[in-house]
Amino acid sequence: MINVVSEFDNLISDFSRFYILTLLYERPTHGYGIISRFRKRVGKEISPSLVYPFLKQLEQKGLVKHTSKPVGEKKREIFELTRAGRELCIRLFRRFDNLTSTAIQANLEVCDHCGARIYDGGHLELIDGKETTFCCIHCARAYIEEIEEIRLKSPKSSNKEGD
Repeated sequence: MINVVSEFDNLISDFSRFYILTLLYERPTHGYGIISRFRKRVGKEISPSLVYPFLKQLEQKGLVKHTSKPVGEKKREIFELTRAGRELCIRLFRRFDNLTSTAIQANLEVCDHCGARIYDGGHLELIDGKETTFCCIHCARAYIEEIEEIRLKSPKSSNKEGD
């Protein structure tokens, strides 16, 4: 039987590593800065035993460099992505963007007037007995006006067969 807890821990660990890269992409920072920003943004604790070994791995691969800056009597290690590290992040962000786009795409509505994609909410109108989605009330009004204008311009069609 597969150890679901272990697989979940690995998944969370991979997410944490991805997010560490995201934080480094935003700006150079020290290990504690990563830990505190991770906690603030994700709402979860991240262990220093994950952060520091990962930073060391990144540095060994040439993706991160560090400099020592004095803070009082101590020195603080500031980590910064190298050019290769930034390029890796961009590739990962593109891949992640494609994944999230696929996941979100199924939940999007499309405005029947302008074609804008609507993730959450929108404006609904009942038109000819059909619920129609719009991104805003302005598109709904414009769409309704266009339909009314088309109806006024088109001649009444007869339903007689053979005409």
